[in-house]
Amino acid sequence: MNDIKTFTAFLGDAQIAAGPLEQLLPPVKAKFDRPDCPLILIFADATGKQVDFELRGSLEGVLAGAIPPKPKTGPGRPKLGVVAREISLLPRHWEWLEQHSSGASAAIRRLIDEARKQEPSRDRIRRAKEATGRVLTALAGDRPGYEEATRALSAGNADRFKQEMKAWPKDVRAYVTLLAKDAFLAAA
Repeated sequence: MNDIKTFTAFLGDAQIAAGPLEQLLPPVKAKFDRPDCPLILIFADATGKQVDFELRGSLEGVLAGAIPPKPKTGPGRPKLGVVAREISLLPRHWEWLEQHSSGASAAIRRLIDEARKQEPSRDRIRRAKEATGRVLTALAGDRPGYEEATRALSAGNADRFKQEMKAWPKDVRAYVTLLAKDAFLAAA
């Protein structure tokens, strides 16, 4: 699974940047620095939630403020992004974990990774619908077909969903379609 967080930025109806923060923020900052810059909307791709970044100051300052610093050394494997946390288990769980030659942490990681791979499609569908709905409201809430598109999204009707977006700007359609790809898994 890809755990890199990605974002997409819009200036009006045009997508101006997409990707991890290191890629997204330089073009967003360049647009923001123009004196006639209207509102820039930035969305977290995984959730569809709007996110704000402090764009005033230098690009280096913007990046430093938006990108978390590397974890300090200590317990865990900081170079891999692993930090020590606590977990509460019953004695029978600890006994089971101790039987694995690779260690308790490795066994827990394998269990979590396997569960994530086998995640029920209904959860993926629900998350995709929620993310798509948030972006629809922000980018298309006042467009013709918006209400019908949201109904089609809720009903899992991909054909109707695409039909209602036909008159929308290309970048808006493309982004909403990308976010909605898992929303129609049951229909596929």
